[in-house]
Amino acid sequence: PYGNVAKKRTSDLVFGKVVSVEVRDTDQYGRVVGWVNFEDAKRETQNLNTTLVSEGLAWWYRYYAPNDRTLERAETEARKEGRGLWRDRNPVAPWDWRRGGRQAA
Repeated sequence: PYGNVAKKRTSDLVFGKVVSVEVRDTDQYGRVVGWVNFEDAKRETQNLNTTLVSEGLAWWYRYYAPNDRTLERAETEARKEGRGLWRDRNPVAPWDWRRGGRQAA
């Protein structure tokens, strides 16, 4: 449900900017799994992954970042504050949704 919102937010943050991608892995479909960094309006480096998770527009995918405490804190805080997808009573993780599951997180 938040895919379009996340896509727009991503575009707002990085459109027309130079980004860097630190490749961490490749998924089962050959897609790159990585960190995306960009400069904000203050010319400070920001991490897109953390920003989207913090705003409740993405999930912390533990499979690819099991020990990432930054993403863990970002998701925990977003859940606690009810940001983005965490406003929903029963958010469903994208990996569950794709499998046809409709279980709550």
